Amino acid sequence: MHTQRLTLSARSVLSARSSLGLLAVTGLLATAACGTESGDDKSGSSGSGSVGTRNATEIAGKHWNVESVTVGGTKHDAPAGAYVEFGKDGKVGGNYGCNHFGASAEIKGDTIVVGDDAITTMKACTAKGAMEFESRLGDAISDSTIKAAVDDGKLTLTTKDGHTVKLTAEQPAELHGTKWNVTSLVKGDVKGESAVPLASEAEGKVHLTFDEKAGTVSGQLGCNRVTAKATVSDGGITLGRAGTTRKMCSASLMDTEKALLKLFDGTVKYQLKHRTLTLTSENGAGLQAAAAE
Repeated sequence: MHTQRLTLSARSVLSARSSLGLLAVTGLLATAACGTESGDDKSGSSGSGSVGTRNATEIAGKHWNVESVTVGGTKHDAPAGAYVEFGKDGKVGGNYGCNHFGASAEIKGDTIVVGDDAITTMKACTAKGAMEFESRLGDAISDSTIKAAVDDGKLTLTTKDGHTVKLTAEQPAELHGTKWNVTSLVKGDVKGESAVPLASEAEGKVHLTFDEKAGTVSGQLGCNRVTAKATVSDGGITLGRAGTTRKMCSASLMDTEKALLKLFDGTVKYQLKHRTLTLTSENGAGLQAAAAE
């Protein structure tokens, strides 16, 4: 198995407001993921990577789920959502297991040099072990010379101290046939767009599925089921008038449902990034959704 050396500089934490940090990190991640919508490797290579351009191609432009970090001989399993993306333009970003991070980077042959402009969001997660894992992963891939080995969709990063990070490439989701779990609402105003997480009561209860053959979208709005015509073309989706059941639910669920119904009977833009879907109406309102496992 051949290896690739990656040089990662020290991670610097942005101490500004969390919302500003999130915007900056999001921008870095969007650039890092450029060209990954289909998730296809145009090089035609498979199996073990080779040093140089081919190996860089096998690493960059993919979504790598973090499986574990081994420090001092002790293996620590990653929490759900931890991932790393090396952009084809040299950017690197991802999620440590709690907070998102991003940095500029320059690829030089088989070496990646990450700049000193690394930033991270500043959220404190309550899930057991999340912050501890974040610290271990951050330390492993920051301020260190790392060897990278690619083998059949698996990526292993090994630091000079012998710590290892195991990652697995994840396939992107298709627009059609995927159950899209809505995670947040996008609210548009004169200042731009902002994503607002769903009310806790609505979490896990809002989802949409697009059927290419039938030309429809159907799902759950939190309280009632919905179905409508859906025509996809040129980065947009024309949604027909929504047909729903007539059940009454709590105020928070009904508010979520009302916000989502405003997207129907019109055309929305859609952006598909790996396993994340964003729908945006002309006034900037919309939703963000994640592909179901």
